[in-house]
Amino acid sequence: MKFIKTPVKGMCDMLPADMRLREHVLGMIKETYGAYGFMQIETPVMEHIENLTSKQGGDNEKLIFKVMKRGAELQRAIEKGDGELADNGLRYDLTVPLARYYANNKEKLPTPFKAMQLGNVWRADNPQKGRFRQFTQCDIDILGDDSSLAEIELITATAAMLSKILSEVNMNEFTIHINDRRMLAAAALSAGFEQEEIGGALISLDKFDKIGLDGIEKDLLESGYAPEKVEKYMAFYRNVQPGMEIADFCAGVSGEYLPENVGAALADIVGSVKPMLADGVKIVFDPTLVRGMGYYTGPIFEVTLDGYNFSIAGGGRYDQMIGKFSGQNVSACGFSIGFERIVTILKDHAQGSFKLPEGSVAYLVGGKVPTARKAEVLAQAAEARKTGVVATVLPMSKNMKHQIELLEAEGFTKFEKIYE
Repeated sequence: MKFIKTPVKGMCDMLPADMRLREHVLGMIKETYGAYGFMQIETPVMEHIENLTSKQGGDNEKLIFKVMKRGAELQRAIEKGDGELADNGLRYDLTVPLARYYANNKEKLPTPFKAMQLGNVWRADNPQKGRFRQFTQCDIDILGDDSSLAEIELITATAAMLSKILSEVNMNEFTIHINDRRMLAAAALSAGFEQEEIGGALISLDKFDKIGLDGIEKDLLESGYAPEKVEKYMAFYRNVQPGMEIADFCAGVSGEYLPENVGAALADIVGSVKPMLADGVKIVFDPTLVRGMGYYTGPIFEVTLDGYNFSIAGGGRYDQMIGKFSGQNVSACGFSIGFERIVTILKDHAQGSFKLPEGSVAYLVGGKVPTARKAEVLAQAAEARKTGVVATVLPMSKNMKHQIELLEAEGFTKFEKIYE
């Protein structure tokens, strides 16, 4: 059997320099979120297939890496012919596992509970720059708080963390977009869409950045929605202007469909967050922001960076998910950053900033060096490490010039050559 040395499609090997950068970023994330009182937890990478296919994950449910049943259980499913061959799957995000985790451990946790998760997730997606099939997500969530303070805390913490990371490459300007799923639903209902049609309308609206309003109209008509509904819906969004106030948007939808104080609560979030943001960071009301996940029930948010055609963070409120596991709804709100995308941005702009510390030393030991001399070199390296210096002891290569070139690429700047 021939072995394949390249990684599986959509996944990648991490070289030492890559890992230094990733660990550096993860360290800043944990430090910043920890200062806001978020506590790190961990969930298994595999979840029950029923949890992953509960119509909570939007299109991600089409991208699950399923884990087949095993042994006699698999054989019975095959013989049955119409049975599900998988009983587990790799998690496609950290939110669904968090809901199960909280339902299972609620009695052991404080209320509200501020959770921080950093871990790999898997989606059978089309790989491209900044998007892989295995990738790291970094989430913070507040569970058990139904006030807008949860959104305010999540947004300010994430903005502080992003400012800290991006400032290292002098990219201090980004925009936080905010909307509310209840306002989106009210707009669709006001146009005549039925309750069960709202999801389809929002799927089309979510394509706004890619296909524009004309494309959305075509998409809705091709999906079979009544032309009069589509016309009214599109007229509503054609009246939306950049910088539109939340109150003006709410005035355009029927009060019959918009719960009281939704607009005021969203305006309160924006007003509370603005003074907390670093220079160059904006928060704006975005009436076309949808977020694809089906579990969002209230405010939603997304972060974009000038010069990049993808978001670098997103989240929102999902008050009805935990109840699917526990039988009792729990207020929940979360924010997830696109860790891989941020790492890609840093690599594009870092210009080698994430090498080993200056002064890192490599001791290259020749093949004929006696045992006593090797012991002296090892002791010398140990003393260097006590002062905070990175020190490595290596056998001297026959092609020492190439060996040193590779070590220099990793950041070693001093070389001690021991021949005897």
